[in-house]
Amino acid sequence: MLQTRQLEFSYDGKMQFHFPDFSCASKESWLLLGQSGSGKTTLLHLLGGMLTPKKGQIIVNEQDITRLSSSQLDRFRGQHIGIIFQKSHFVKALTVEENLVLAQQLARLSVDRNRVQSLLDRLNVGHKLKSKPDNLSIGEQQRVAIARAIINKPTIILADEPTSALDDHNCTEVIALLEEEAHKAGATLLVVTHDNRLKTKFSNQILLDQEIQKL
Repeated sequence: MLQTRQLEFSYDGKMQFHFPDFSCASKESWLLLGQSGSGKTTLLHLLGGMLTPKKGQIIVNEQDITRLSSSQLDRFRGQHIGIIFQKSHFVKALTVEENLVLAQQLARLSVDRNRVQSLLDRLNVGHKLKSKPDNLSIGEQQRVAIARAIINKPTIILADEPTSALDDHNCTEVIALLEEEAHKAGATLLVVTHDNRLKTKFSNQILLDQEIQKL
């Protein structure tokens, strides 16, 4: 379950974001829409615990993450929140397999190499297991990033433009995989996108149409 209440954020006190309250239940899939500058990525980073709100609550699996210490939040994020960024942020010195194993280790979970291979196979990049990230195409990097985000069966899956580098076939497969994994884990899926192909695939949608206050 994912819920926000009276959420506000400010960059250096110069720009003020006021986000709408919303509640997303387990096993639900949501699409977050809004014009450029409306705060979509900012909200995603707040929900993932990478930014601290000026005010308000962010409830993930009945835990208000705004009340956690830095170390508590790092561990909670690793175990309960899967994030797919626009840029992959891999450890370049590690192989694809090692990057996914690292995600398990950072969350203090048991290493499951069979799950690593299974997820990569389903995303059609299983043959890249021993490759370094720099040797992957942009589309392959994005699919590996999706595998990393869901490797620990998170409560919440946050996806920032997960299909932007994919063709129509892989776009459909990736969204289906994200929804399937979210449902299996009893997780909430929230996708932020400019990809018009996804607008008809999600019945649950959040629209950010706020006017940002510049202070």
